Amino acid sequence: MPLRKWIESTNHAIEGILYAAKTQRHMRYHLYAAMMVLVVSFVLGVSWTEFVVLVTLAIVVISVEMLNTAIEIITDILFKEYDQRAKVIKDTAAGAVLITALGAAIIGYVILFDPVRKFFSEGLAVAKHAEGDVAVVALVVLLILVVILKAFHGKGEPLRGGMPSGHAAIAFSIWTSVILITESFVPSFLVLIMAIAIAQSRVYVGIHRPVEVILGALLGMTVTFLLFKVFT
Repeated sequence: MPLRKWIESTNHAIEGILYAAKTQRHMRYHLYAAMMVLVVSFVLGVSWTEFVVLVTLAIVVISVEMLNTAIEIITDILFKEYDQRAKVIKDTAAGAVLITALGAAIIGYVILFDPVRKFFSEGLAVAKHAEGDVAVVALVVLLILVVILKAFHGKGEPLRGGMPSGHAAIAFSIWTSVILITESFVPSFLVLIMAIAIAQSRVYVGIHRPVEVILGALLGMTVTFLLFKVFT
């Protein structure tokens, strides 16, 4: 598939995520929960196996919620007026979300109960992690925040326009990670040039306003810096 087609397909897919986040409050709750579980797992220092399980559960719950949204839209198109069959379809889809969310909550409780107990009984000590791991988690947290902020702002496409600029946020997050990991001027300066070029290009082609790019850059730097200070 040509790169341009792939980007367009990705843009449409992320538009679906943003639509669900804008219109479904439960979708926003799931995004909040996913971000909270990600950070709490890092604070508690769960094993990588347990961390992968928790991340997988969050992905499954969010995906099922999106499928539920799609089913509701299709049902509204097919049934213009009240119909008992439409109610059954929607209730069944909602039940699938409930079962998935409850199952994820139970598994999350089993995984996190002992680490949480130790966290409070043995002292409120934040687990430390490798710098590379923190950099990756910072990008994931940042992407979730960008989706949430774009959903609230309600303008622009996920990869084109809107508040804030996701490209600028990611570029300057990477720059911040490079500074904190390498503590070397040359690679940090080179990545800074790349980040500025990416941010400037979004304004130059008219996709973003300067304020959207600036806020995106500030968001990327702030989130990454704070996570590094907490977890390294």
